[in-house]
Amino acid sequence: MRVHLTTLGCRLNEAELERWSRDFQSRGHVLAREPDEADIVVVNTCAVTDEAVRKSRKLVRRAQRANPVAKLVVSGCYASLDPRGAAAELGIDVLVSNVDKDRLVEIVSRELDVPSVPLAALAPDAEPLLARGRQRAFVKVQDGCRHRCTYCVVTLARGEERSRPADEVVAEIDALHARGIREVVLTGVHLGGYGSDTGSDLRALVEAVLQRTPLPRVRLGSLEPWDLPAGFWGLFAEPRLMPHLHLPLQSGADGVLRRMARRCRADDFRALADAARAAVPDINLTTDVIVGFPGESEVEWGQTLRFVEAVGFGQIHVFPFSPRPGTKAATLPGQVDEETKRRRSRDMQDLAARLRRRTLENAVGRRFEVLVEGEGADTGGGRRVWEGYTPNFLRCAFEATAAEDFYNSVVEVVTESVAPDGEHLLAHIVSPDSKERVIP
Repeated sequence: MRVHLTTLGCRLNEAELERWSRDFQSRGHVLAREPDEADIVVVNTCAVTDEAVRKSRKLVRRAQRANPVAKLVVSGCYASLDPRGAAAELGIDVLVSNVDKDRLVEIVSRELDVPSVPLAALAPDAEPLLARGRQRAFVKVQDGCRHRCTYCVVTLARGEERSRPADEVVAEIDALHARGIREVVLTGVHLGGYGSDTGSDLRALVEAVLQRTPLPRVRLGSLEPWDLPAGFWGLFAEPRLMPHLHLPLQSGADGVLRRMARRCRADDFRALADAARAAVPDINLTTDVIVGFPGESEVEWGQTLRFVEAVGFGQIHVFPFSPRPGTKAATLPGQVDEETKRRRSRDMQDLAARLRRRTLENAVGRRFEVLVEGEGADTGGGRRVWEGYTPNFLRCAFEATAAEDFYNSVVEVVTESVAPDGEHLLAHIVSPDSKERVIP
């Protein structure tokens, strides 16, 4: 059978799609790049905002139009929140809830009576379609969340916390590394809660990955700024653990954080950021900010702007508040009007751009190892541009001769300047015997 997989939303959804791709292939099926080439189309949906729900419906309908005879399988948060409504509205053949996601391929095979091909029939170099042509893969290590932030619909859709055994995670990473993956991102709904249901913790998992796999680079996905295990910062003494953390702030005003039912106040977050930078000097901290949460006053909005600037994040994802049915925040008084949300979003985006440029400027003149992820524009004269990310997740580009191929390589560069767009660094590659001086 030919299977097309598609998703939108978070990194966890991407990790699930990558795992399904391997599971389908292990049963002898072929992955199709386009829905009109498939016998089965699998869509992994999102519901974090109203816009995500709209896009999820659009993605499903687009797949139906492209291939009306294919069997349609839908999973993810949108499908899980209203399974009957989604199935009836969208004409789904098989709906797999978030709780059963890890068994999706098994469920689809049973419900659609899909035959399996013996594993020996697979080509020896078969690899996931999603990982092909990529250097970084997302590995799901945990699902669900025991906390109930008032705006979050994901906890309703994903259920209680469930952690994957470390042995299983290590085996998946080893398989990815064997296929050429150079970097993995450990992901979960509440990554800091890993092991809460098994008597383990995130530190033990990361230690297992670092000690038992030869993978060159390991990253942590989005991590709530609480529940960090004892000795967490000591993990970064291992250079294969990349010095970048995405710590969702959501607001810099304690009044808003209380209404969100967040477990971290502004002073706590600032202390955490200071501890991170003291322990890992090169660390890049990035974050999320929700704009226009119910009851957010101009005073509170000003507190958030000042706090974000004081912490100095390297990247900020800005989300206008979107009331989600079934959450407490959707019923709170003081809903902020759309024009105010747009104005505040512009303010935060402007601040984010200034902070991003400052972060990049502070990295100029530095020597970094860059994992090359893709080829950029041809600059003419027999030269082309290569792009990748530094360990602390700053995008970087450098030129080389057209005859050189750096794809999926880790190369050492020296950064020269910030690109005119203010979004990435420009650099030049360093030869192994180079003696040039750089800022340490």
